[in-house]
Amino acid sequence: MEQLSLSELTILLVEPSLTQRNVIHRRLHDAGIDNFLFADNCEDAYQIAASKIPDLVISSMYFADGTATDLVNQMRSNTLLQSTAFMLISSEASHHTLDAIKQAGVIAILPKPFQFTDLMKALKATLDYIDPDAEVDFDIERFKNLRVLVVDDSITAQRHISRVLNNIGIEWIETADNGRQALDFLAEQSVDLIVSDYNMPVMDGAALVEALRQDEQFHHIPIMMVTSEQDGAKLNGVRQSGVSALVDKPFDMAAIKQILAGLL
Repeated sequence: MEQLSLSELTILLVEPSLTQRNVIHRRLHDAGIDNFLFADNCEDAYQIAASKIPDLVISSMYFADGTATDLVNQMRSNTLLQSTAFMLISSEASHHTLDAIKQAGVIAILPKPFQFTDLMKALKATLDYIDPDAEVDFDIERFKNLRVLVVDDSITAQRHISRVLNNIGIEWIETADNGRQALDFLAEQSVDLIVSDYNMPVMDGAALVEALRQDEQFHHIPIMMVTSEQDGAKLNGVRQSGVSALVDKPFDMAAIKQILAGLL
């Protein structure tokens, strides 16, 4: 199958600064993209997205009427826009601020200014997300019958991860909001793979991994942790407790395919 090309994408560029908009527009044009929609605030961006359904929204962080996090969460509440690819381009460096938008499911986060190579990598991830079956060397049938439990306290993150897994060919997906719910679910049903967040209420991802690895019934189940956690000591602790793979948010389709191929 011929892969979707960058020239076929329609992009909604949301940027309040005309200067920054022109810079990003020019770099995207250099990448081979010429189909654009434009907005300079959250409300206009949402209305345009809802009526035009772009392939990708590329957004700055701050606007007069809100933030990119507000925009992406509003989009995720609309069934027509729940799966729309979203990319952030921002100089924001606060982990707390960026974590909120990562939880909503973004394709990539690029700094201002960004490198053209990083933009191309993010656009490639977008193509993989939109057109996942294009890679003929990836055996989707291999994953079709897997039973996967996604554990995350964010509904939007659950949906985003489930969408990525669906694109890979995984059809059987159940969800839990925290580690305790996951353990209760596993007491009733078996799964082949657990995909878990780190930071969750009641029981976090680290406690879930530890509980599973100490139980002979569950210690063999591969656990992939998808997290925006930046604390190296915490992540090292998770590695030592027996997590099978750690994946940063945001993640791309190619990375998930490679990790799953190694795990399964």
